[in-house]
Amino acid sequence: MADAIFEHPRLARIYDDVDGDRRDLDEYVAIVDALRARSVLDLGCGTGAFACLLAGRGVDVTAVDPAAASLEVARQKPNAARVRWLLGDATTLPPLRVDLATMTGNVAQVFLADDEWAATVHATHDALRPGGHLVFETRDPAFEGWRAWNRVESYQRFDLPRAGPVETWVDVTDVALPFVSFRATFVFGSDGAVLRSSSTLRFRSRAEIAESLLTAGFSVEDVRDAPDRPGAELVFVARRSDT
Repeated sequence: MADAIFEHPRLARIYDDVDGDRRDLDEYVAIVDALRARSVLDLGCGTGAFACLLAGRGVDVTAVDPAAASLEVARQKPNAARVRWLLGDATTLPPLRVDLATMTGNVAQVFLADDEWAATVHATHDALRPGGHLVFETRDPAFEGWRAWNRVESYQRFDLPRAGPVETWVDVTDVALPFVSFRATFVFGSDGAVLRSSSTLRFRSRAEIAESLLTAGFSVEDVRDAPDRPGAELVFVARRSDT
């Protein structure tokens, strides 16, 4: 079930405005180019920023997400008509053979149980052509980035053309590693509405992730710092192994 920030129509409509610049997508575009991927599966595509960016570059994109409200926003964007949009997740995909599968942002951390993560990675393996790649990012638990998830350090205020003034911040509600729970609050100045979205992420270690990929039939080709968050996030590049 998707968090309210992705599923509530009012929050989905402002998600791109409050999410900030998506410099992280530059790294993914560079990887798409380096791997010469002509077909991409965007898992957890959200409001479709990356999917539409790739579609505008002529890439054949299939984008999947469990939040209908986010997909509704995505379908209104430039180049959206060139994307195949699917409501669901990796385990509900139709038969595919893509060059590359991606999980940007927090997607790889929303799978809290080991069996959920394993099912996702195995299903992604099956959606790739032989020799295809899986690329995703995940926060390094050693960085302890959740320490900045509080109102003082995360507070932002926006004046949005369609929504008016919006205040937002994040508060950690529980740290029980490898799980970190937090709540995002949104206050709409136009009518005083207060909406909240609660989330939990799992912080897996580099070794744990590498082992799960190996078990699912991948070989890890590279693990690099996320260029926009060096020291805080890791980008995994894994190749489907076929023997």
